[in-house]
Amino acid sequence: MKAVRFFGTNDVRIVNDLEKPSPKGDEVLLKIGGAGVCHSDLHIIDEGIVSGVTFTLGHENAGWIEEIGDDVKGFKKGDAVLVYGPWGCGHCKPCQHSNENYCDHQSEMAYGGGLGLNGGMAEYMLVPSSRLLVPIHDLDPVVAAPLTDAALTPYSAIKRSLPKLMPDEYVVVIGVGGLGHVALQILSEMCSSAIIACDITQERLDFAKKLGAAHVVNSMDKDAAEQIRNITGIKKAKVVIDFVGASSTIDLGTKIVGLDGDLTIVGLGGGKYEYNMNVLPFGVSMTNPYWGSRTELMEVIGLALQKKIKIEIQKFKLDEAVEVYDKLRKGQIKGRAVLVP
Repeated sequence: MKAVRFFGTNDVRIVNDLEKPSPKGDEVLLKIGGAGVCHSDLHIIDEGIVSGVTFTLGHENAGWIEEIGDDVKGFKKGDAVLVYGPWGCGHCKPCQHSNENYCDHQSEMAYGGGLGLNGGMAEYMLVPSSRLLVPIHDLDPVVAAPLTDAALTPYSAIKRSLPKLMPDEYVVVIGVGGLGHVALQILSEMCSSAIIACDITQERLDFAKKLGAAHVVNSMDKDAAEQIRNITGIKKAKVVIDFVGASSTIDLGTKIVGLDGDLTIVGLGGGKYEYNMNVLPFGVSMTNPYWGSRTELMEVIGLALQKKIKIEIQKFKLDEAVEVYDKLRKGQIKGRAVLVP
C-alpha cells in the first residue's frame, strides 16, 4: 500500500510497502478518496512538535467504507464518509458531548489520525472507531475531505460568536487562506454583519470580495488598523477572527476589536501577546479555539449539501506530497490542496 509517511523532523517519504490493514471490533477500513493538505502538517514536519513516532500523515480525510469490523453498526461497504479529525478517549464528559477536540485526556494521547497516529494520505486508512465517521451522502469525497478541518474549524470559531454578529456590527477576518476563505462563506450565510477581510496580497483580497467581504484591507499597510477603524467608526469590530496567529496579526486584532467584543485566534503562527488592560478594550474575550465538535461537522456537511460553502481545491497525486508541502510553505496553494490516491 502506498502512503505518505512522517519519519521525523524534515523527513517525509512516499512508501509503497505498507500492508493493507484489516479492521476488527468497531474499526473501519476506509478506501481514501481524498486527503487534505493542511498548514498544520508543517508544524509537525518542520518543527517536530510530534516526535519519536513514525506514522502516515493526513488529518482531513474522506472516502468509501471498504471493510468493517464485527461490532460496527449503521455503516456498510461503499458508504461515503468523512473522518472526524480529533480523536478523544470517547468516554469522558467532553467526548460524550461530541467535543472530542477538548477531550479530558488529550494530553495523554495522540491528537488523531495524521497527528501522531496513521492518517489518510494513503490508499487505505484504518479508523479505530465507527463513532469517528460522518456520512456525506452524495458529496464527492475528494471535494469533501477538507470540510473536516478547513470548514469545521472556522465554523466552530464563528458559531461561538454568532450572538454578537448582529446586522449593525462588523466582523473582521484576518487571513484569506485555506480556513479564512471558508470563514468568509460561512459568515455570509450565517450572519448579517458587515465583513471586513484582511490579507497581504491583492489576489487574496480580490478573492475575498468574491466570497462576500464588504471591505478589504491589506494587513501589511502601516495604517491597516486606522483603515479598519475608518470603516467601523468609534465602535470598532464586534468580532475579529485571526486565521494567521502571528504577533503582528494579534496586535492588529487588539487595535480593531471593540468593547465587549471577541478576539478569536485560530491561526498557529506562533504569535505572542503581552496583556495590557489599558490596551485591550474592556469586556473583550480573547480565545484560541481548537477544531470543532463531531456534531458541528454534521452541520458543516449540511452547509455543503445545500451548496452554501465551497472549498477551493487543487488536486495532486500521493507521489507529489513532498512538492505540495513545499508549495504550501511558499504560499503557492490557493484554497486547499487535496491528495488523491
